[in-house]
Amino acid sequence: MKISTILDHIDSGHMALPEFQRGYVWNRDQVRGLFDSLYRRHPVGGLLVWATESKTAAHRGDGPLAAGVVKLLLDGQQRMTSLYGVVRGKPPKFFDGNAQTFTGLRFHLENETFAFYQPVKMQDDPLWIDVTELMQKGTAGLGQFMVRLNAQPELAAKFGDYVGRLTRLVSVTDIDLHAEEVTGADKSLDVVVDIFNRVNSGGTKLSKGDLALAKICADWPEARDTMKAKLSEWAKSDYRFSLDWLLRSVNTVLTGEAKFQYLHEKTAAEVQDGLKRAIKHIDTSLNLISGRLGLDHDQVFFGRFGVPVMVRYLDRRSGSMDEIERDKLLFWFVQAGMWGRFSGSTESFIDQDLAALEGTDGGLDKLLEQLRLWHGGLRVEPGHFTGWSLGARFYPVLYLLTRMGLARDWGTGLPLKSSLLGKMSRLEVHHIFPKAQLYKRDFKRPEVNALGNFCFLTKDTNLDIRDQLPEVYFPAVEQAHPGALASQWIPDDPELWKIANFRDFLEARKALLAAEVNQRMEELLHGDTGWLSGSSVMASKPSKVLGGITSEEEETRLNELNNWMETMGLPRGMLPYDFADPDTGEQKAVLDLAWPSGIQEELSQPVALLLNETADTIAIASQAGFRCFTCITEFQRYVHSEILAEGT
Repeated sequence: MKISTILDHIDSGHMALPEFQRGYVWNRDQVRGLFDSLYRRHPVGGLLVWATESKTAAHRGDGPLAAGVVKLLLDGQQRMTSLYGVVRGKPPKFFDGNAQTFTGLRFHLENETFAFYQPVKMQDDPLWIDVTELMQKGTAGLGQFMVRLNAQPELAAKFGDYVGRLTRLVSVTDIDLHAEEVTGADKSLDVVVDIFNRVNSGGTKLSKGDLALAKICADWPEARDTMKAKLSEWAKSDYRFSLDWLLRSVNTVLTGEAKFQYLHEKTAAEVQDGLKRAIKHIDTSLNLISGRLGLDHDQVFFGRFGVPVMVRYLDRRSGSMDEIERDKLLFWFVQAGMWGRFSGSTESFIDQDLAALEGTDGGLDKLLEQLRLWHGGLRVEPGHFTGWSLGARFYPVLYLLTRMGLARDWGTGLPLKSSLLGKMSRLEVHHIFPKAQLYKRDFKRPEVNALGNFCFLTKDTNLDIRDQLPEVYFPAVEQAHPGALASQWIPDDPELWKIANFRDFLEARKALLAAEVNQRMEELLHGDTGWLSGSSVMASKPSKVLGGITSEEEETRLNELNNWMETMGLPRGMLPYDFADPDTGEQKAVLDLAWPSGIQEELSQPVALLLNETADTIAIASQAGFRCFTCITEFQRYVHSEILAEGT
């Protein structure tokens, strides 16, 4: 089938993309390479299409399908999307990706090479031809290009060669591509998806979540867009979740299982009802977690895969809970987050927790008993606050204490509870002993950025204090707002406020913080404090966790980079990324910003950006298969050159 015919079929709705296909992920280098191969008449591979009735075909995009039999692309999406984008000068209707990838392709008549438009290099050189302009005008427009060339006397000697090359380029659309068809009544969606995965064994295979969503979209084509709309709504409230995460909650509502295979038997009506119930219970969970625990934005929202378990519990209770039951559920959520319950083998742990909710003896007590058997005692010890950086497991716990308890701002004396400040008033991390002063005295980063040296204040207060030492500004805070220091768990011994006693200050404050956590947990248990009895599992020396975001400035830079990635049409990374032991959930390292499945998911290697990190942290990430960058500029250069393949 000629390429021009295939493109016409896409326009007419006789060829489309099945709903289960992922979006467009090629980069500019791959587009350039495709056209170079076509120009030189090198093989570029054939297509695999699924011939099926349009009335039952679940396809991507808004474009209508033609009546009768249509062909859905199983293999060849990236090539045909690139061809369509360059030849038609716009993306096809099923497009989902970055259109800049195929915008501005040029061909050099002398060198016979392809590159993307670079103004300085190309604007005054008549030998650079706009491929899209040529393709859109076709053979009928060749005369216009000949006139342009004729107007350049210096090109006259090779005029015939150039015309031949233009003709060869424009006739790329006459090339035949072999299209193999999958057809027949026995070719169900299950069979076709299996064929797709076999064909793409070396490329982009469907994950279990993709497969489940493919089956849902076969009966309910709007499912993906409906879910994405809700995810966008949560993102506006500063909670960013994945499609897989939402689908997991739908699955737990409908099946009581974490594995997506149990979702396959559900009808479209059941899935629509399950999504409606899941969204309702997720909203309830987020309101509880934000309002009662104060975890009101994404970067302090640890243990997010505990939410599908909460959703199942709420659904079984029809959303009805009394205050005691509500707080006990939140106690479980905090404990699961603190100990990294879902940082390892997520699916298996969700399944274990869902099983604990089932049966006549199932419920919160069984859920908590399972957590205690897995981790050990649930009481917090001072040593648990030995961690450091904004990515430490107990960093969200410190934020929780500030929002949930009686903590007050040191500049205004006002409470810092989330109910008073609202979601739009994010607090800033304040180093109690200033970083600059500590570094002058040769303290190392893990001590300078220890959790015990962090507190949360309003932006104005943080700016007012600047680099003052506690022995200078603490007395002024106490005089202006009596009790404000104690409300943020500051030891009351003035000797500990001196920088010479910084390490003793940290030890004393860790004890105060641990006591505060246990008190808040007791409040959530409403007297049922047996869950906190017994010794906690605490090694004599807490395990060393490498890496982590060390300052608000660093966090801001990483957030800005994530925003930049979005403007490039690329996915945001995980900030921070909790690298943990898959069986125990023990945190091994904190990677500042990471794409564990690659920026081009499943097509490029995992990537991590590690700012100001030690060689040990970089080694852990590298051994785990991450390509590591230690500089934002270098990372952006990688994105431009290897992901977007710009300048080629």
